[in-house]
Amino acid sequence: MLRLRSPQAACVLLASVCLAFAYEDDIDIKYDHAYFNEITDEETAEPTPSPAPCSSPDLTKWDKVFSMLENSQMRENMLLQYADDIVRVEMGSLRGEMLRFVAQYGGSCGAAVDTAGRRMALLLEGRLRETLERLTLGDLTSAAGNSVGNSNHLEDMLQQLLSVAQTQAFRLAKLESSCFGSPGDDGMGLNTKTEFQLPGGEASRHREHKVTAQETALDRVLAALQGVSAELEEVLKSSRQRYLPGGCEMALLFPMRSRRIYTSILPEVPLTLSSFTVCMWVKPIAVSNKTVLFSYGNRQNPYEIQLLLAQTSALLTIGGEAHLVEARGAVIPGEWIHLCGAWSSDQGLATLWAGGKKVAITPGVAEGHVIPDGGSLQLGQERNGCCPLTPGSGSGVAGFEGGFDSKLAFAGKMTGVNMWNRVLSEDEIAPLALREGQGCQQRGSTVAWGVTEMVPHGGAQFIY
Repeated sequence: MLRLRSPQAACVLLASVCLAFAYEDDIDIKYDHAYFNEITDEETAEPTPSPAPCSSPDLTKWDKVFSMLENSQMRENMLLQYADDIVRVEMGSLRGEMLRFVAQYGGSCGAAVDTAGRRMALLLEGRLRETLERLTLGDLTSAAGNSVGNSNHLEDMLQQLLSVAQTQAFRLAKLESSCFGSPGDDGMGLNTKTEFQLPGGEASRHREHKVTAQETALDRVLAALQGVSAELEEVLKSSRQRYLPGGCEMALLFPMRSRRIYTSILPEVPLTLSSFTVCMWVKPIAVSNKTVLFSYGNRQNPYEIQLLLAQTSALLTIGGEAHLVEARGAVIPGEWIHLCGAWSSDQGLATLWAGGKKVAITPGVAEGHVIPDGGSLQLGQERNGCCPLTPGSGSGVAGFEGGFDSKLAFAGKMTGVNMWNRVLSEDEIAPLALREGQGCQQRGSTVAWGVTEMVPHGGAQFIY
């Protein structure tokens, strides 16, 4: 029985193999079709982050410089337009008064007043036109970096306009006196002989009426000129506030008192000193009991040199507050003042200068002391602990960052910062303190304004 079934099973197996080979070519397996569950490259790509709203790229230093120049130019144009409007409106009002005066009171004195008014108007308009033309040409120079010189030129022009207005007011007053004091004329073109032709009472009343009217008109003219003079004085005072003293073309702005706002100075020469002189122009906004202007110190002593303000006083300390010299009443907040501090190790002679004048001198201050090198020099703050061990490491003496105190910070403007490794004489310091001089062109031997690298931090910035 088994022998019969074995051939049958072998036949069935052989038939199955043949069928498999027969249908093998008909089966086409394809793997390149995209099925619904297939993940494409587009879906696997990481989404591109969208830019944050209201974001803008960081401005470069040149963008900031051009922005400040544009702001300065805009403020100057507003000032010129303001001065132009003042003069035009006042001249128009004055012209109207003079025309009404001449129309109502004709005659020799009226003609004289009208002629004087015309000359005055033409002279002032000519001067104003010449000023505006010069300032327009000066704008090109301002864009090239000479904005301070252009501002000084603007002050000169405004001063000339003010002088012309005052001169014309004096001439009108003199004309009024001449008209009323003329022997054959009553000042209104009414001759004495003609007056006698009228009845006595009527002629007297007519004379009194015209004299009163003319006095009123001339009073209005003088009042208008005085108004022009007052407005020009205000414009001149406002423009002076914008100027940088000593012929300086830039300044450091410390907008507020903050422990993060200061400026580092990186001198290229060693600061091993047995004598020195530090000078600067400062315009403080608000002064506390201790406000730091200039500070130098190292790890052993953070207070080697300090030039300070205390309310209206200026102070210079060497090696700490135990060795100081003080000048009271030397500073007025909100106004520019030139300060210098000098010291010599030989006799320990420390001197303070304010406005080019010696205001305090003290002997025996840190006599024989030598200021060591390797410290940190900054403006507007003091550093307790000072100096990282290695640049960029972030490690340093404990309390380094904590040493910055907002109560000691300077707020205001500062320019013309220079330091010499010797004591300057009075003849050398006096020219530096001239507001209209060229003190900023003098450079210190240790720290030179405009040459030595100064790095603002926080909100401190250079302005032009």
